[in-house]
Amino acid sequence: MRSMGVAQGGKAGNKVAVDVAAWVFNIVTSVGIIMVNKALMATHGFGFATTLPGLHFATTALATVILKSLGYLEPSYLPLKELVKYVSFANISVVGMNASLMWNTVGFYQISKLSTVPVLCMLEVLFDNARYSKGTKLSIMVVLAGVAVCTVTDVSVNTKGLIAAVVAVCSTAFQQHNIHYLQKKYSLSAFNLLGHTAPAQAASLLILGPFVDFWLTNNRVDTYNYNNMVVFLIALSCVIAIGTNLSQFICIGRFTAVSFQVLGHMKTILVLTLGFTLFGTEGLNVHVAFGMLLAIVGMIWYQYASSRPGGKERQNYKEPVEEDIEQGIISSQSRPDGKF
Repeated sequence: MRSMGVAQGGKAGNKVAVDVAAWVFNIVTSVGIIMVNKALMATHGFGFATTLPGLHFATTALATVILKSLGYLEPSYLPLKELVKYVSFANISVVGMNASLMWNTVGFYQISKLSTVPVLCMLEVLFDNARYSKGTKLSIMVVLAGVAVCTVTDVSVNTKGLIAAVVAVCSTAFQQHNIHYLQKKYSLSAFNLLGHTAPAQAASLLILGPFVDFWLTNNRVDTYNYNNMVVFLIALSCVIAIGTNLSQFICIGRFTAVSFQVLGHMKTILVLTLGFTLFGTEGLNVHVAFGMLLAIVGMIWYQYASSRPGGKERQNYKEPVEEDIEQGIISSQSRPDGKF
C-alpha cells in the first residue's frame, strides 16, 4: 500500500512539474516574442510588420514539416477554399497586430487586444445563437469601458495606430471564430491546423510583405541597413515563434480553459510591466493606468461569469479552445492576446 501511495504521489508530482514547466515555457515565449519584436521596431526601426511574420511562419512551417517527418503530426485534411478564407483573415490579423505594436505603445497595444473578446462575443451572438448572462454582459461592458478610457486618455495614441488596432481586433475575432468551425468540422488539432496554414501564410506574407511594408512605411525591406544585432533579433524572434506555437499546443492539451485564461492575465500584466520598463512610460498616466486596471478586472470578471452555469451558452458549437495566430503565435481564447 505504501509503495502504491508513493508511486501515485510520484506521478502527481511529475504531472505538477510538467504543468509548471509548460506554463513557464508559454509565458516566457509569449511575452518574449512581443518584447523582441518591439525592440526590433522601436529601437532598431525595423518597421516591416508584414515581412517579419512571414519569416515567423516560414520558420514555423519548417518546424511542422520536421514534426510530420518524425511522426508527431497525423495526416489531416483542409479544403483549399477553407484554407484561403482562413489565411486571409489570419494575415490581416497578423499585419494589423504588428502594425499596432509598431505604431502604439506596448501598453495600448496589449490593452486594445482585450477588445477581441467583446467583438468575438458579438460574432457568436450573430452566427452561433450564443446567449450570455447578465453578469457576462456587464463584464464585457467593463472591458470596453477600460479600453475606452485608455484610448481617450493615452496622448500617444495616433490615428494610424488606432486604425491598426481596430483592424487587428476585428480581423482577429473573425479569424478566431473561423477556427471554431474548422476544428469542429475537420477534426483538426491546434498543430495540425498550423501545419496546413503556416506554409500558406508564409508564402503569401513573404510575397506580398515587401510591397505592403513599403506602402505602410515608405521603406524597402531590401534596402534596410541590417547589422548583426538586427539579424540576431530577427532570428531570435523566429525561434521564439516556434517555441510559442509549441508551448500553446502543449498548454491547450494540459490545462482547462479557465486555467489558461488565468495564464493569459499573467502574460498581460507581464507585457505591460516589461513594456513600460524597457521602452519607457510614453502615454502612461493615472487615467491610462486606471483604464488598464479596469479592462483587466473586466476580463477576470468575464471569465468567471462566462464559466458559470448559464453564463455562456452556445447552441451551434461545443465550448471550444480558441486559438489566435499572430506573428506565428497560436493562442487560446482564454487570452484576448492572442496574434504575435
